[in-house]
Amino acid sequence: MSTLARARCQAKAHPLAMDAVLAAAVLACMVAGSFVEPRHRDSVNWVLRTPDLLSLILMTLGAAALVFRRRAPMAVLALTGTLSVVESVTGDPRTPVAMSAVIALYTVASTTDRPTTWRVGLLTMTVLTGAAMAAGPLPWYAQENLGIFAWTGIGATAGDAVRSRRAFVQAIRERAERAERTREEEARRRVAEERLRIARDLHDVVAHHIALVNVQAGVAAHVMDKRPDQAKQALAHVREASRSALGELRATVGLLRQSGDPEAPTEPAPGLDRLDELTGTFRSAGLHVEVARTDQGTTLPAAVDLAAYRIIQEALTNVQKHAGPQAKAEVSVVRVGPNIEITVLDDGSGENESPDSGGGHGLLGMRERVSALRGTLTTGPRYGGGFRVHAILPLENRTPTGEGPA
Repeated sequence: MSTLARARCQAKAHPLAMDAVLAAAVLACMVAGSFVEPRHRDSVNWVLRTPDLLSLILMTLGAAALVFRRRAPMAVLALTGTLSVVESVTGDPRTPVAMSAVIALYTVASTTDRPTTWRVGLLTMTVLTGAAMAAGPLPWYAQENLGIFAWTGIGATAGDAVRSRRAFVQAIRERAERAERTREEEARRRVAEERLRIARDLHDVVAHHIALVNVQAGVAAHVMDKRPDQAKQALAHVREASRSALGELRATVGLLRQSGDPEAPTEPAPGLDRLDELTGTFRSAGLHVEVARTDQGTTLPAAVDLAAYRIIQEALTNVQKHAGPQAKAEVSVVRVGPNIEITVLDDGSGENESPDSGGGHGLLGMRERVSALRGTLTTGPRYGGGFRVHAILPLENRTPTGEGPA
């Protein structure tokens, strides 16, 4: 740290002591100035003189008042201004008591606003200069009187400049702090969104495969004694479903790795190109699924493709868990203008718990996925029995203000 920086830190830490040092320096300058007197005849020269007792008292009081200039700047300015007026009226020859008033005026200008500085500065300049011109021992046009006018103006201007610079620096500091808070809030928001996305993926993967494992395990337990071949086939499906669950869990958790970590997942996220494979797992679990697609040749954005796959996966999982053993499901994927529409219907009896009864996070996860893509999701019971899930996903995801593609 430089010497100037250390001095500034000490001044901020001990303002009263620094003001006392300033007052002593001002007193020394005023006393030194009171011992000389300019003479203007054929040439400029200086004559030594001895100040009177009243002048020394006025100088001492003016300097002592500067010790409290930070605590009560207006009061200090009023006191030093009064002392300067008294010195102008009674001093003969005069002493530079107005120096303390100039310092006090600078303090007022540096700690208040600009209108106050203008009013107080003009009043101080008028009173001190008017008193010196009207009641002083020198002619009104003497350069000492004009010097009082100039020095008070300089004090007010310098104080206002210092205040403006402080306000400018403070504004820059506040903008930097606000920008830092905004960056931190944005980082927290992105982390929360990423955690929510990973939580949705984990829920979809686990719920789908665990539901299949549960169904196939129940079938195996039911036919173990009478039909061991069918039980073996069911256990094979359990093994395949658990292997798929482990693979998708490994890929999802692998997204949490850093980019340079080894064994990062290279398999792309699932999409509608794997819809046949998805429905095949449900058919192997005993669910009758029919698929109708009119979106051939449509290239979906990665986010839309993944959301469509997860919505169908979660909807069929709910059918498997809640619609009953004899339920049938219909899946349709239709391109309608700038949107892709996903519909999953079932005719289940609803013997088990309804999927929208609040027992899980499946429908909530689907709504979050659709909302993130600025789409719409409609879910609810069908007339005559069963359940319906209908999602509309825009192919061009737009920003909330609609300015353009994200």
